[in-house]
Amino acid sequence: MFTQQLVAVLCLALAASASPNPSKRRAAARAASATFPDPPTTISLDEPMTIKAGESFTPDEEYTRYDRGVSCGGQSEGGDKDAVFILEEGASISKVVIGEDQSEGIHCLGACTINDVWFEAVCEDAITIKQESGTSTISGGGAKGAEDKVVQHNGGGTVRIENYYVEDFGKLYRSCGNCDEMYERHVEISGVTAVSGKVLAGINSNYGDTATFDTSSATDVKTICQEFEGNDTGDEPESISKGPSDFCIYEEGVDVTEA
Repeated sequence: MFTQQLVAVLCLALAASASPNPSKRRAAARAASATFPDPPTTISLDEPMTIKAGESFTPDEEYTRYDRGVSCGGQSEGGDKDAVFILEEGASISKVVIGEDQSEGIHCLGACTINDVWFEAVCEDAITIKQESGTSTISGGGAKGAEDKVVQHNGGGTVRIENYYVEDFGKLYRSCGNCDEMYERHVEISGVTAVSGKVLAGINSNYGDTATFDTSSATDVKTICQEFEGNDTGDEPESISKGPSDFCIYEEGVDVTEA
């Protein structure tokens, strides 16, 4: 009896060692990649495509390129009507490429999930988060050529950015510094690879914003985390400080490696 039990225990141990933890397998499979997909076709939309609350969208041909058929108008503020996609509360989108012929990329009206979406060029913003609360997740995919922001967080709650690639950018994430209605906002950045940029995350510490970093790398990026004094008057927010703090939460060389 003892021998049979011992054999059973050994078999279980061998099976466990042969099968890595599922979460670790997922993390390895979704590591940030610098290789942008090659779209099989392009669709130019006359108006934004809305993904209804709770629904998911993946194109019939994965990594189809979507745009609005218009040239980027620079950094003039756009609205929902200018977006390529609008996601309602709980909506998700995956395996899409956003082309350069657009002004605004994706607008999330509520908590949303953006999975494996690639921006070949960023105009005003790639992703605008308007949720009042909850958590939006941006997982996999990447963006390049953002003169200013990739992710603009205008609403409240939390934004998770994981296993993402960003290149040639102003800010990967910015908590709105002067919106008419200001919130406490949080961003969690993990597994991100950033190349040639100014700021990974900009937050308003006077409103209690936080930016938490983990296992990310930055090459030729000037600032990992920058604190601002936000306002609701529309004035340009002033910079308070840069680097690790109670609001910019990371350890240099451990949570974020720089080159």
